[in-house]
Amino acid sequence: MCVFVVVFCCCCCCCCCCFQKVAGVIIWKSDVKSFPDRKNIGSDRFTFGFTIRDSPDFFINVAAWGNDGYINGLSSSFCIGDCVTIENPLISNKDPEKGERFCPTTPSRYRLLLTEAHSQVCLCADMDTADRLLPLIHIPVKDVRDFYSLGDIVANGQKMDGTMINILAAVKSIGEPKHFTTSEGRKGQRQEVKLFDDSAPSFSLICWDREVIQLMQSLNPGETVLFIADAKISFDSFRKGMAATVNYKTVITVNPDTREASLLFRYAKEAIESGALDEDEKPEDIPVDSITDVYTVDQLKQKGCDTSEPFFGITYSFMSKLNLDLSVSKVIKMWCSRCKFQVSEDAQVCTNNLCPARDEPFSTTTGFNLMVDFTDHTGTLQACTLRSPVAENMLGCTPEEFFSLTEDERTALKWKFLLERCKIYVKIIPSTKMRTGIKGIVLACLLADPGEVKQHMSALLQQLG
Repeated sequence: MCVFVVVFCCCCCCCCCCFQKVAGVIIWKSDVKSFPDRKNIGSDRFTFGFTIRDSPDFFINVAAWGNDGYINGLSSSFCIGDCVTIENPLISNKDPEKGERFCPTTPSRYRLLLTEAHSQVCLCADMDTADRLLPLIHIPVKDVRDFYSLGDIVANGQKMDGTMINILAAVKSIGEPKHFTTSEGRKGQRQEVKLFDDSAPSFSLICWDREVIQLMQSLNPGETVLFIADAKISFDSFRKGMAATVNYKTVITVNPDTREASLLFRYAKEAIESGALDEDEKPEDIPVDSITDVYTVDQLKQKGCDTSEPFFGITYSFMSKLNLDLSVSKVIKMWCSRCKFQVSEDAQVCTNNLCPARDEPFSTTTGFNLMVDFTDHTGTLQACTLRSPVAENMLGCTPEEFFSLTEDERTALKWKFLLERCKIYVKIIPSTKMRTGIKGIVLACLLADPGEVKQHMSALLQQLG
């Protein structure tokens, strides 16, 4: 049972209550900030906030104030997802002026305050208490049915600019943090996370706080669903589309324990395995004739490992794997016309439970779906995606025409390119599925002109020399 003592808290100029101990799991945490101390000119005060939860229905904000050593030491002692015990916190009414502008909205009328003189925070040592608290990290702080699909956000466009909404989405990829220094000399960081769901194959989530970036880097793309409460939606002029931003009020629930999240998790796994998400990797991402940088295979691999962003290039390589003489079902695939989910040849309905057209007449699209290797004197890039319409342009036939070819004709078509020097336009993207960490998408492929190859090889040798 907690012991309450009435005290006067000078830092908030209100009557506060101090109680002995409270335990909870951290569901939100801000970075440390500093402000000029008006009482001690020339020195700074430091602060950070976090939110703890001890039941499905109750969570409360905590603010810590103090000097540099105390606040930075306290902040580094725990992170989001940890179970902590707070000793001797002060209880205060929420500030009616500032409200919850710089922290998440909570159901409590109060907040907790921590000071070096009164309070302590330590990781929870009671395993029974920790076992009770840890499942709470998977319960969203907002109504689990109150969220927008990514497709709705994209469709509404700039009408949603500046709004705060909830999002349920899966993690597609996690970019590397980019560090910068502001004009005032403050250091910062930025990270872009790509999200997806059944309505949109890719959507940007921008993270600025170190605490959120640390959380994101612990996630597994393709195996993680997020419920993002109070994300800020804005129009990104650089990307010419909508994007979400994590702000002071945003609470991110990892793999939420809800039916909707469970369905999305299953869709995400199947979509990645089937290649449905590669639909956003179309040649139209960038005009092929604007790609001019030439790489060896080794250079493509090296640059792919050194950057978290997709890039484009040309390689003059030999097509070392092109299995056109496999069974037709392994060369030609079918997808649901609406959600792009891969289906079997005899499917009568879309097998994606989250398909937005499950109650509509079923229709499919058919196309080439090949995995090719290309090789030069520096190595081999394996399992590169070659799909329609790129494959149709390269092979000079449609899937329907390919069906009608004899086995000998398919073999002849294969040897037109296999082990021949080709000019291959490729997009390299990060991929957790690949052992090398990267994946190649063929954007165009044609037999290389010998004179052109000689010219570029000579230029390459001069660079290396």
